[in-house]
Amino acid sequence: MVDTMNDDDYICSVEAAINEIGGKWKSLVLCALKDGKLRFSEINRKIPRITQRMLTKTLRELETNGLVNRLVYPEVPPRVEYCLTEKGKSVIPILDELCEWGKRYGTHEK
Repeated sequence: MVDTMNDDDYICSVEAAINEIGGKWKSLVLCALKDGKLRFSEINRKIPRITQRMLTKTLRELETNGLVNRLVYPEVPPRVEYCLTEKGKSVIPILDELCEWGKRYGTHEK
């Protein structure tokens, strides 16, 4: 879902960033695509807990926000691949750092 808010509507720039990549699945999809193009089923295999419906919704939102490109090849049967845009690639170092932070501090006791 595209948010029509502009920079003046955010309390701080973190809010703008979370609007782009926040939620349970967006960052996982971006990380799945960081090594290159993948088909829908390949992304689904990398993130086994996401439903097909939620993966479709998440990919559409990432595409609308300019983070992911959807590449449709004119073949029969049709082949569709997803890859990161330059904007999408620019968030990967941040997600990598967040991953390291999670390894260091994100453990919880059961």
